[in-house]
Amino acid sequence: MWKFLRRYFLTGLLVLLPLIITVYVFVFAFNFLDGILSSIIRFFFGYHLPGLGLLLMIVLVFLAGLFGTNVVGKRLINLGEGILQRIPLVKSIYTATKQVMEALSLQQQVGFQRVVLVEFPRKGMYSVGFFTGRAPQEVEAKTRQRLLNVYLPGTPPTSGFFVMVPSSDVTFLEMSVEDALKLLVSGGFVNSGRFSVDSD
Repeated sequence: MWKFLRRYFLTGLLVLLPLIITVYVFVFAFNFLDGILSSIIRFFFGYHLPGLGLLLMIVLVFLAGLFGTNVVGKRLINLGEGILQRIPLVKSIYTATKQVMEALSLQQQVGFQRVVLVEFPRKGMYSVGFFTGRAPQEVEAKTRQRLLNVYLPGTPPTSGFFVMVPSSDVTFLEMSVEDALKLLVSGGFVNSGRFSVDSD
């Protein structure tokens, strides 16, 4: 009973903690920036303009993205990540949050259509993947098979394999793309299914 409760408590913590941390940081940054700007506006103009903190946050996020795309910015970001990776609790929270954000970014960039199941990397072993379309006509003509394009992400899903699989070997799942990404990011700890199998 205790093992059952602990398992689901840790799973829930893994799902909620990055979200709670993100919301907390967002609210803290908003209040901090809004307070500074309000004081400046009130000092010079004698009145308060609500919402300036949100506007400044949007500008700062945009500038951070712009800064992070150049060489110097990437080096500084890598340096900061290296420092965070050395702090035990912060490392776990930061890594989980980063993986979720990368997974969501990957979904938007690639545009996954459906979640599928294929035998990979060997027969009898299954991998969750994403159907991305039909294989090129030339490939189907050469192989004389109806092939489907499937992307098989790694864990975390920042890289993976692209394979063209015979349609008869592809099983389409009812699982949503979001649930599949959660499953991959957590390494199987976050399970959207109704039933689970205990290793004992």
